[in-house]
Amino acid sequence: MQSNFAFWRRWLVVVTLGFMAFSINLVLAPRLTRQVFSLLIYASPETIDAFGGAAVAYISLVHAVLGAVMFGWGTAMLFMILGPLSRKSFDAWLTLAVSLTAWFIPDTAYSLWSGFWQNAVFNGVFMLLFAIPLAATYRVCRLQGR
Repeated sequence: MQSNFAFWRRWLVVVTLGFMAFSINLVLAPRLTRQVFSLLIYASPETIDAFGGAAVAYISLVHAVLGAVMFGWGTAMLFMILGPLSRKSFDAWLTLAVSLTAWFIPDTAYSLWSGFWQNAVFNGVFMLLFAIPLAATYRVCRLQGR
């Protein structure tokens, strides 16, 4: 049981570091970010850049602010995983699960409602990468939390 928990905790660390790398990329590589999202949403890496200077500048700002906020959230998750979750704290497990759910539901619902299903799929992949190890560690953290 202990070795399984360690495996899933390492998985969470790797996924969180990947999430943080993605997030900081939104800040540090605005052109690449626009191209990736343009490809994801419009099937062309240049569509967003064709919106015009003011629109592109604003989209870059929004991506950078979003990336910075996500990087901060990722940092908090990493400290939660490396600290209290390592001690099998159910409160840490719950904090991770609730914060991810609180992001996933409104972001994915709005993406679907507004017709940007591609972002909903992207969200689903991210959520799945976190949900698998959280599901696998639920029982041991829940029992420890008693």
